[in-house]
Amino acid sequence: MIIPTAIDVLQIEAQSILSLAAKLDAAFETLVQDICASPGRVIISGIGKSGLIGRKIAATLSSTGTNAMFLHPVEAVHGDLGMVSPHDVFIAISNSGETSELNQLLPVIRDIGCRLAGFTGNPSSTMAGFCDLVIDTGVEKEACPFNMTPTSSTTAQLAMGDALAVVLIEKKKFKKSDFMRSHPGGALGQRLACQVGEIMFKSARAPVAFQDDTMAAALDTMDRFSLGAVFVLNRDNQVLGIITDGDIRHAIATGTTDFAQIKVADIMTENPHTLGVESYLYDALNLMEKYEITVLPIVDAAGRLEGLLHLHDILGKGSFTFNGGSQ
Repeated sequence: MIIPTAIDVLQIEAQSILSLAAKLDAAFETLVQDICASPGRVIISGIGKSGLIGRKIAATLSSTGTNAMFLHPVEAVHGDLGMVSPHDVFIAISNSGETSELNQLLPVIRDIGCRLAGFTGNPSSTMAGFCDLVIDTGVEKEACPFNMTPTSSTTAQLAMGDALAVVLIEKKKFKKSDFMRSHPGGALGQRLACQVGEIMFKSARAPVAFQDDTMAAALDTMDRFSLGAVFVLNRDNQVLGIITDGDIRHAIATGTTDFAQIKVADIMTENPHTLGVESYLYDALNLMEKYEITVLPIVDAAGRLEGLLHLHDILGKGSFTFNGGSQ
């Protein structure tokens, strides 16, 4: 019964989330507009399991461009109300809407002048009566066999919070670069927030060959630069392909060994992955990991080579100097 029970729980909670779609109405839209127009913060409050969900929603909002904080209802009435201003948008979370500690706080929040919204499974509750906006997060049943343990209800609250956060990302035009600035994650995280152009090898003496060169010439270039790759260009300096150590091994394995006669165009991999100078190292690292590559040609809008980026530079293992030139 272990697996069937687990599947049943997941199905119940999944259906609880899906049912929220039909509950979304003008109140949700107004809440988004209020948050976007507010010069203050989003303050989220709840107690027990709903409080834990509130902390997570506040953290998600904060990391995606919306200034947010969690306020514990009990701590609020013991001094923390000083952090609340009339410019804030206050979101109360309670499935029943009858949480006494929270409902005792809401009249004070109204007096301060905050716009007040509630996430609740009971739109007719006491809490809902205090709120300017009511977001219905009600579920048909909890996933526990007693229909008591907060399971489906807290999952629904969390999903509604995620929906709010993602809509705000779009409304505020929050970008990936903004997200990376709020997730530095130490030295590597800070480095990944840099643009490719800040650390790429910019010298014109990059490991390049032209499509009508012989493979012997390309191999000589690969040997001098010791990067395990050479970029193939046309006469307009546009990147047509790349030759890697793997391409050489494949050629030898298939009986191609007359490199003095074979042209670069016969061996190269066409249309290699490229990035622009304004791309972020975060994107470069993801691209390299996905396709298991260590060197990327950096190009302009017309596909002309502007430089190269090596995996070691992204990871911050020290700058490197090419045998064929210096950085």
